[in-house]
Amino acid sequence: MTTKLCALLVLPAILLLGACSESPETATRVFTGGILYTVNEDYPTAEAMAIQGNKIIYVGDQEGVKPFIGSETEVIDLEGKTLTPGWIEGHGHFMGLGYNELNLDLSATKSFREIVAMVKEAADRTPAGEWITGRGWHQSKWTESPGKQINGFPLHQAISEVSPDNPVFLYHASGHAGFANARAMEIAGLNPLGKEQLRDPNHQEGGEIIRDENENPTGIFNETAMGLITRHIPANSPEKDRQAFELAMAACHRNGITGFHDAGIGSKTVDLYQQMKREGKMKLRMYAMIAGGNREFLDEWLEKGPEVDSLLTFRSIKLSCDGALGSRGAWLLEEYSDRPGHFGHETLPMEYVYEVSKMALEKGFQLCTHAIGDRANKEVLDRYQAALEEFPHKRNEHRFRIEHAQHLHPEDIPRFAALGVLPAMQAIHLSSDRPWAIERLGAQRIKEGAYMWQALLQSGVPIINGTDVPVEPINPLANFYASVTRKTLEGSPEEGYEADQKMTREQALRSYTLDAAYGAFEESMKGSLEVGKVADFTIFDRNIMEIPETEILQTKVSLTVMDGQIVYEQ
Repeated sequence: MTTKLCALLVLPAILLLGACSESPETATRVFTGGILYTVNEDYPTAEAMAIQGNKIIYVGDQEGVKPFIGSETEVIDLEGKTLTPGWIEGHGHFMGLGYNELNLDLSATKSFREIVAMVKEAADRTPAGEWITGRGWHQSKWTESPGKQINGFPLHQAISEVSPDNPVFLYHASGHAGFANARAMEIAGLNPLGKEQLRDPNHQEGGEIIRDENENPTGIFNETAMGLITRHIPANSPEKDRQAFELAMAACHRNGITGFHDAGIGSKTVDLYQQMKREGKMKLRMYAMIAGGNREFLDEWLEKGPEVDSLLTFRSIKLSCDGALGSRGAWLLEEYSDRPGHFGHETLPMEYVYEVSKMALEKGFQLCTHAIGDRANKEVLDRYQAALEEFPHKRNEHRFRIEHAQHLHPEDIPRFAALGVLPAMQAIHLSSDRPWAIERLGAQRIKEGAYMWQALLQSGVPIINGTDVPVEPINPLANFYASVTRKTLEGSPEEGYEADQKMTREQALRSYTLDAAYGAFEESMKGSLEVGKVADFTIFDRNIMEIPETEILQTKVSLTVMDGQIVYEQ
């Protein structure tokens, strides 16, 4: 029996070592003096861990780790802190995280007036003609009225007045809508100040231009209509891309993130990631989804097949089939409660989803499809099911995903487990969205089908957790708090929204570690503290599994270790 096998058993470690014929390896580092949550059902907690290079060689009690300590071993006393597997961002936008720190970050704004002030400040320091971009505003989170509104959104005039010489485009927090000023709309061929507009782009398949009573654009472009503006925004320079990459990496490390599922990237970002890996700057495990909306780009990847690597993997395809609930772009079976006659947007033809599903199964790719509304989720599940019926031999290995699965028809909840489809959900959306989401869906739809974590878990399907950064901050502890309390970050309501759908702390930790690894076919390599797995782990200054829930948001990351190397220390 080898030392590695011994360390996996649940008998006293000192007895195990006596039964082994091989001498223990000498550890590079040993971590002891705290509590380790392994996310391994056979031994959920441990007292010590040893790593050799980038691999775990021992997990067990403090007595059993002693034979792994040599003269060169660095012994780190956890001083009562808590160690878990490295946390994995199960659905985010890595470059968006970096660029949020370079552009206007509107995520903390509480009023339209604040946004106007930030745009004015940016316009005062930006040369005339240069674009001003930002992201993070959300009209449902404002604490004061913005004045006149059309379909729940303000008009562009206040922003246009403070930025007459600079085109401005500000992405909604969801990324599914945007706010343009007069200069940006003029560049796009729209005349927002008069009655003469180009009529051709008035109707956008899968999107809309919000207009006032005189048919003038208000500045709001929803879903695919954003392309009318964004196609005119200059591409970022390679130098700025690298800067954003490095900022995003640092943000991940200080938040205890060692793995990242990047939800939809194009050829330029693929090239950047490959370059960063060649230069040794890829310091987390990147699971990148190929953006499947570009057919030429998709066909290139389908032809050459998946690329699987411990640091950078391309084996999944991302499609986007509807919008967001906040911008009323999520595709619903019944009309929005607060906008009669409006059902959201189908942003991608379902025939295309069916076609790509079959090609993905044939070529060995995982398909990850954005679906927020109950109509979108139902339609995507239907297409997945139809494709799987044509490839029955792939039924147990595809691990197709639905990204968000935020609002489901009750009849579709058990279909995830039945089809082997994984829901990649963001618990923090409950904290941010639930106070106003009831206005969009009404009480019955909220109770029966929104944020249905426990119902999905009890059906037998794991949940992949994440933040959808930069839609929400990347902070995993806020997400963990949302998962186990179903409260806003301000702590309301007292019992949590639809409290029967809370995750347990064990479920929440697993959703951010082992189940997230499973969602990327990487559970044999990472996601739990087990001998032979990579040394990716996070150390917190408090025991998040036992402290009162009010203290979770006060917890800090003390240390982040990725591939055996300390990449962040508080």
